[in-house]
Amino acid sequence: MKQALIFSDSHGRIDKVIDIIHQYPKAEAVFHCGDISDDDERLRCATPHTVAIVRGNCDYFSRLPQDIVTTFAGKKIAMCHGHQYLMIGGIDQLKYWAMEQEADILLFGHTHVPFVEQSSTLTVINPGSISKPRQEGYKKSYAVLEIDNGGEITVDIKYVG
Repeated sequence: MKQALIFSDSHGRIDKVIDIIHQYPKAEAVFHCGDISDDDERLRCATPHTVAIVRGNCDYFSRLPQDIVTTFAGKKIAMCHGHQYLMIGGIDQLKYWAMEQEADILLFGHTHVPFVEQSSTLTVINPGSISKPRQEGYKKSYAVLEIDNGGEITVDIKYVG
């Protein structure tokens, strides 16, 4: 079983992200879906494992990539902040982009609302916001991704305080 942590929209409040990383010693990767401010180096130093970060719409002067396509535990992951697709076609535009990348998993942020959708061809994950949630109840959130040895994908949205 491979485990990864997914965050988004920390907006300069990386301390909580780092605390959570330390609670998951088995996590082998960390994905941050943007709006990280200038905390990308602090995040990279918080774990010896893979860290993938994309630029969000509030990361004004960042040199982070706008999107990343990578693999984890044998699954192809397409990751972006999402604002550039959500504005022109909503979630369907994001899914279309992920399918163009031949992705198994799509990670995005921007909305500050957690979202998970799984089908036979694509798992879509928005971990919500770890600093400024917008969903009902306004709980800060992140996601735990697990991929078992048979390739089965499990996603769990976790809420903080």
